[in-house]
Amino acid sequence: MKNIILIGMPGTGKSVVGRALAERLRYKFVDIDDLIVEAAREETLADVLRKRGVDGFLSLESTVAEELDAENTVIATGGSMVLSDKAMTHLKENGVAVWLETPFSQISARMPDDLSDRAIAAPADMTLRDIYEEREGLYAKYADLIVTSREGEHATAQQVEEVMRTVGVNL
Repeated sequence: MKNIILIGMPGTGKSVVGRALAERLRYKFVDIDDLIVEAAREETLADVLRKRGVDGFLSLESTVAEELDAENTVIATGGSMVLSDKAMTHLKENGVAVWLETPFSQISARMPDDLSDRAIAAPADMTLRDIYEEREGLYAKYADLIVTSREGEHATAQQVEEVMRTVGVNL
């Protein structure tokens, strides 16, 4: 069985949808953000970003993903994972990438005014709109499937499962 790799902007619900989807499918669940915090021996993702800077954070995120060996697992990636071609290539070797596409207006409504509170790996002068525009094409590039986020993680998880079954992905 292949892994299911959830990609998308911060605030799309990759972690909560991932947990719900893993429960539905009886898969394991891994949140890359948790692995980053563990690898860095820090308390929070914001601590990792603050201490290592954007480049150091992105390097660690890529390394963690490249070293991940999983089967029958729903993997919630960080929003910046698509910035690493090596990491995405490795994850997709045994997985199907699903972009949880969410309109910018919804993402913006979910995010705090101060993006550093969300530990978003981007230069300080980038706005949320800049980040969205930079990454949108990369999400499309790596996505095997695109699922528009719905209201509530269980509804989105159900939609991901239905789309995957419809296109013939073995679950």
